Amino acid sequence: MAASRCWPYVLTVWLEIEPAFRWAFSLEWRRASDASTPCERRASPRKHSIADVASQYDGRNRLSSFWTPTGGRKLAGAEEDSHELLVRGGFLRQAHSGIFHLLPLGLRVQNKLEALIDKHMLKLGAGKVSLSSLSSEELWRRSGRLEGRDSEFLRLQDRKGAKYLLSPTHEEEITTIVANAVTSYKDLPLRLYQVSRKYRDEARPRQGLLRGREFLMKDLYTFDVTEQQARQTYEDVRKAYSAFLDELRLPYLVANADSGNMGGNLSHEYHFIWPHGEDNIISCENCDASINEELYVGTSGKAPAPFSLSALDINRSVSGISKDRCTLYRFVLPRLTGPPNMHLLKRIYLDLDTAVENPEAVWKQQSRKTDDADSLPIKYVVDPRLQGQNPSILHDPQDINYTLDIPVLNGRYVPITSPQAGDTCAQCGSPSLKVDKAVEIGHTFHLGTRYSEPLNAKVMNENNEQVTISMGCHGIGVSRLIGAVASLLADSKGLNWPVKMAPFSTVICPTPSVKVDDAVMVYDQLSTAGGSPDLDVAIDDRERSIAWKLNDADLIGYPFIVVLGKAWEKRGRVELQCRRLGVKEEVRLEELNERIAGCAQRL
Repeated sequence: MAASRCWPYVLTVWLEIEPAFRWAFSLEWRRASDASTPCERRASPRKHSIADVASQYDGRNRLSSFWTPTGGRKLAGAEEDSHELLVRGGFLRQAHSGIFHLLPLGLRVQNKLEALIDKHMLKLGAGKVSLSSLSSEELWRRSGRLEGRDSEFLRLQDRKGAKYLLSPTHEEEITTIVANAVTSYKDLPLRLYQVSRKYRDEARPRQGLLRGREFLMKDLYTFDVTEQQARQTYEDVRKAYSAFLDELRLPYLVANADSGNMGGNLSHEYHFIWPHGEDNIISCENCDASINEELYVGTSGKAPAPFSLSALDINRSVSGISKDRCTLYRFVLPRLTGPPNMHLLKRIYLDLDTAVENPEAVWKQQSRKTDDADSLPIKYVVDPRLQGQNPSILHDPQDINYTLDIPVLNGRYVPITSPQAGDTCAQCGSPSLKVDKAVEIGHTFHLGTRYSEPLNAKVMNENNEQVTISMGCHGIGVSRLIGAVASLLADSKGLNWPVKMAPFSTVICPTPSVKVDDAVMVYDQLSTAGGSPDLDVAIDDRERSIAWKLNDADLIGYPFIVVLGKAWEKRGRVELQCRRLGVKEEVRLEELNERIAGCAQRL
């Protein structure tokens, strides 16, 4: 009973002293978190608070607070390709075959490209949208693009049975939006673009970002009242694309191209010349002719004189097979020429299947399945340039079911070999063709009414007549462009980036003996008035040796490296390095901005 009578007094005392306890513990907590020595910090209840981390941020880019997981094992005895450099440089990681995660450095490069694209799309008068990655199969069926392409799509179905696909492009979706929103010619022209993820079930993903299953793409869609206005828009877009690529200060080619499944009969590809590219671009050094090999048609001169198969050297031949596996093609070629141009041959012989690796074996196997093995035909396709030659008779065609054919396209005889350097240009007649391996990074298409007609996108014109909208679509492979630039500029030390794309254009690397405040002073000098807005700077303030920092900077590929070392301590000068331009020189701090800006005009 006595204890129970004491509780009110204990409670009263506690209420009086509790604030003092709270203040004391709070003070001790602050003392522990503010401990000045490593031993004191290890003994404290916690090492850092959110407020402590926030207080260290002063608006400057510091690599100590920017995640750059660089390094990793280099392939022994082999030259690294650009994809391996992007991984070792901390730009990306592979998630699955043909699918990649972008890390902070890679995302900065992507954001730089997207900002540059926004700049030129704004000048073109285009509005930015963001369309869903999910597209309805029904829309693709209405446009006629669904059938026959099952292997290309990544598909899914919801719980209600509705069928969708992960869009490889958005012509159907954007046309439907415009068809439901635009009714008058006064609402046109209309230009809409986006930068979004696209998907393609690529059979053999390869070369990292250059051939993936998930990729980032800029696609611009244009809508005009008339065909004439649409073609003018097409030319405006071509100029905008050229202006965009000019800012990257990298050599590129613009070539006439095949529109393929996109539709239309007018399109151009934009390429970087690269020895390991997938495309062959044929151009003339004497005139402005430039074309993808897929569209190239050579000139053979006059019509060939009649000849028989027994007069041909068929040892100089390449085989093909028809899609039904019943007809064997033998393409008979002149000596000292290139391989057959399969793109051209597929346009002439529509039943030709160029994907079969061993046509002769497949044809013989098919022959054994028939009652009369000699009944399956052989078609000899003879290059018209073989006229006038006197090849040896190496084959007796008797008792063989064969036909002779000289290929004709658009009413004229055409050579069937791939173009070679020094061939005659069909446009100017000069023997000055050259062939470049290249990687495609953009494509423009004039579509006409390819999508607006089946999806009923119409407007009333100024004469109160309903007309079908004329369209165009224009793409830039953003992730592909990152991979292409990395491939184009990489060297034995690492990556190299154009100033417009670099994650940071300039990195400041102080030696351990240099004060951090000195690096901050150089940073402020480069970042304040007088500096180029493109020259975003970072300080490498990580606790590493200067040799490690410089190797890391070379691997990542910063355009400019500013070293604060002995020259800084003794003479107040920085060492400016630019690997692409071969620059390595001492510069006074007051001249640094001007020197970097001058070099940047070439990068």
